[in-house]
Amino acid sequence: MPRSDSSLQSQNPVSQAQNSVEKAHNAVTQAQSHPSEQVIRQARNAIGKAERALEQAKLSDNQEAVELASSMLAEDEAALNAIQPMKEE
Repeated sequence: MPRSDSSLQSQNPVSQAQNSVEKAHNAVTQAQSHPSEQVIRQARNAIGKAERALEQAKLSDNQEAVELASSMLAEDEAALNAIQPMKEE
């Protein structure tokens, strides 16, 4: 039987961007719970990756999904910017 390389979730640029935005959201939530400099830096990196993924997705036909993901990412970025790192002793 021939093997099919397709997956149930196609990894088009929009779905990749949505996944990346979700990972960034999780990273920001983690930074809110544990505001160490390292966790905040990881959240900033995740947001950067999501921004790059959204740039790629802007070329797609599904602009509504891209705009929604961009809006969600902007909210997470604002939340991250409001976090004060814990003082490490």
